[in-house]
This record gives sequence, C-alpha cells and structure tokens, in this order.
Amino acid sequence: MTDLELVAVQAYVRLMKGVRATLDDTSHPAGAPPLLHEPMAETDRALRAAGLAGNERRLFQLVADAMAGDGVRQGA
Repeated sequence: MTDLELVAVQAYVRLMKGVRATLDDTSHPAGAPPLLHEPMAETDRALRAAGLAGNERRLFQLVADAMAGDGVRQGA
C-alpha cells in the first residue's frame, strides 16, 4: 500500500466512524449532514490523490487489508 493509499484508507475509516457516531446521536438528527461535510471532503481529496476515486473495489480491498493487519492508525 502506498503512502497516499494509506492516507485515503485512514480518511475513509475516520469518515465511516464519524458517520456511525453522528447517526447514532439521536439528540441532533437534523444536524448530521453538516457535521459530515468536512470529513467527506477530506476523504474525497484523499481518494483523488491516491487514484482511488471511482475505484471502490480497490479501496475496499485496501481497507479490508489494513483492518485485518491493523494497519489503519485510528487517530491518524
């Protein structure tokens, strides 16, 4: 996995965790979309930089590989 792919995978994993946390928070159901704007934009930028935009099969394989090998640093 290249450095750019790793950054994209990390951004994607953070986005998914953010989506889950935001949607699980029933105290602000109408506030979810604005809260996700920046993580979505960050992930889009990282995917484009890594050449993964529109290549979901490769992205999901990288995510699965990283999660299986614990290669995704959670705070990064």
